[in-house]
Amino acid sequence: MTALERRSSTSLALIFALRMLGLFLVLPVFAIEASHYPGGDDPALVGLALGMYGLTQAFLQLPLGMASDRFGRKRIIVLGLLVFAAGSFLAAGADSLMGLLWGRVLQGAGAVSAAVTALLADQTRDVVRTKAMALIGGSIALMFALALVAAPLLTPHIGLSGLFALTGVLALAGVAVVCWWVPPEPTLHQEAPAKGRLADVWRHPDLWRLNLGVFALHTVQMAMWVAVPALLVQAGLLKGEHWQLYLPAVLVSFLCLGGLFALERRGHLRAALLGAIALVLLVQLGLAGVAASGQMPSLWLLGALLLLFFCGFNVLEASQPSLVSRLAPAATRGAALGAYNTLQSLGLFAGGALGGALLKAGGMVCLFGATSLLTLLWLLWSGSIRMAPRP
Repeated sequence: MTALERRSSTSLALIFALRMLGLFLVLPVFAIEASHYPGGDDPALVGLALGMYGLTQAFLQLPLGMASDRFGRKRIIVLGLLVFAAGSFLAAGADSLMGLLWGRVLQGAGAVSAAVTALLADQTRDVVRTKAMALIGGSIALMFALALVAAPLLTPHIGLSGLFALTGVLALAGVAVVCWWVPPEPTLHQEAPAKGRLADVWRHPDLWRLNLGVFALHTVQMAMWVAVPALLVQAGLLKGEHWQLYLPAVLVSFLCLGGLFALERRGHLRAALLGAIALVLLVQLGLAGVAASGQMPSLWLLGALLLLFFCGFNVLEASQPSLVSRLAPAATRGAALGAYNTLQSLGLFAGGALGGALLKAGGMVCLFGATSLLTLLWLLWSGSIRMAPRP
């Protein structure tokens, strides 16, 4: 990477990290802490309040991605972070579950993922873009692991309202990073993209393979985490100690990214992509087997399966958005990544909702059987994907 590419990659990865750390801090404790609010005795309403963020994100990723094509990336990123911060402070001041719900709705309206990844694509060459996207994916994974450690420690002292206030402060820190660290954006967005170009984005078969792929990936990921914590408890790991397994698995899985970059340099990115999907499928089949055995699961086996999952997940999180940015025309890159992030947000929402429903209807065997089937269909659907020209 050039010095400018390193600056762009690290600063934009930091924006993702600050935003996602705030979101992840809330997730492990939301359901428990929300029950203390008026209206919190309704589990369905608590689940809705938790999931509204992803649903709002899904509706606004594409419009804000298109707006970044028209009005500039940095303007939209700053606007989105300010809206996200406003939603966080609204939730921090809430005195009822409905107040929390509306705060989550406003948080989700700050949908900047498409604009951030489009700006990163604008400021990096094709040959290093997968590496740049990997920095963002790695920052998200690290924030997830950090939040699992920090949330139980912070909550007794500052409560759920304090976590939301901290989330708002982190978002404002992200605004400062955009204004004073992110390099100036290229002047690519002075005119609105032609309708024909947008139609080309919607009709592009390989872009849709990647869009549906990220939907499947995040549906599987969220559905997994409906049941994985219970499996870890059955294996003898207390809830407060789960981070001791997650954190090493996340850190060791980063070694897979070195292999991804080597395969990309040799022109084997398609094989890496399909291999990562196959790895996710193997993990789902393994979890289904653990659930079907009816015996106490082995902590070592669960740790190995989670390590393999994070390896596949990191490769897919780095390679798929990189491919979207290469396949889409520069003038509609924000729209293409907006569609990609829309399907990602819908996957997060669908995974949580379907995972709970499947677990209730048929137990863990039903849940992991369904995620295995979805991943198999995803692998078959992606088998005919064509790669962008080699950098």
